[in-house]
Amino acid sequence: MRVAIFGNNYKKENLALIESLFELLRKRGVKAYMEGGFYDFVKSHLEIDFNDVVKIDGGDVDADMAISIGGDGTFLKTASLVGSKEIPIIGINTGRLGFLADIASTDIVTPLNKILDGEYVVEEHSALELECGCDSKFDGRTVALNEIAVLKQDSSSMITIQTTLDGQHLVDYQADGLIIATPTDSTAYSMSNGGPLVMPNAHNIILTPVAPHSLTIRPLVVTDDSELRLKVVSRTNSFLCSVDGRSELFKECAELKIRKAKYVVKVVKQHEGSFLKTLKNKLMWGVDKRPSLK
Repeated sequence: MRVAIFGNNYKKENLALIESLFELLRKRGVKAYMEGGFYDFVKSHLEIDFNDVVKIDGGDVDADMAISIGGDGTFLKTASLVGSKEIPIIGINTGRLGFLADIASTDIVTPLNKILDGEYVVEEHSALELECGCDSKFDGRTVALNEIAVLKQDSSSMITIQTTLDGQHLVDYQADGLIIATPTDSTAYSMSNGGPLVMPNAHNIILTPVAPHSLTIRPLVVTDDSELRLKVVSRTNSFLCSVDGRSELFKECAELKIRKAKYVVKVVKQHEGSFLKTLKNKLMWGVDKRPSLK
């Protein structure tokens, strides 16, 4: 088996975990590949044998699985690099909530051994693709597993986002921004702005406005075969567009087209895990903390 490893280039507290990971992979006869920046970081801090580890450039690898070491942000970066190859991604969570990163950093040996033994499930998560006519933007990585967001550039006035759905005018959002989210993002940025929770295997796109200046504007769920077109009007003549947290500055003359990506992102999950359990354990969803009235 060939496994590509991705991680943060600054978290020294993860080094002991990484050493345990290498030991496990060697025992199991797994061929390890490592993203260049992460490879340099780990090699400069760990005195272990790197002769059998192959350094790779970004996502330029043909692997059976990928391992993301970090929080959901690291998982999103990994997905942006190898997602188009539909390589299943394992997430080791060294961050906070970790909805995508499924394996706790406190015990990686048991779950990883089970996964290497074939005891896992693969969830297929839809993604969104941005077409902006600007090939230089986002280094060509214009597919989002979580969300594409249009946001005002500074802290002053709101922007107007002229939105068309399948060729029909939908609404002009007057707000601080608009989040176009996948079901995966329904527990992330979209949720933090009042968006609905959506099952990860649902075939939907969620439109969640950021601080809309109208009581009549609410989050909207549409089918994921829809195409959205956005044009932004702002006092600064520019706006920010974000793809899974990676932001670029656009001129307001730019038209953005957003549709479902041509591929799915494959996420490795342990058999005993489930989306509903994750909601209850990590968001305390449905938990009533009020004292019992007896």
